[in-house]
Amino acid sequence: MAKKQRGALAWGIILIVIGLIFILDNFGIDVWDSLARLWPLALIVWGAWKLYFGLKERKEEAPAPKPEQD
Repeated sequence: MAKKQRGALAWGIILIVIGLIFILDNFGIDVWDSLARLWPLALIVWGAWKLYFGLKERKEEAPAPKPEQD
């Protein structure tokens, strides 16, 4: 997946989550208290995401080993 497409996908997910938070808050569900406790989870997920795709890109960019000549 191209880098631009992944960025658009990530922003789309972020906007959906923020919208869901505000909708649930409008219905009287206390989301902010849960978020105040769980916000470090977002950092963990973001770090895992960056690590996974960083290693994946590094693996794809690695040059193929040259065959041995006898």
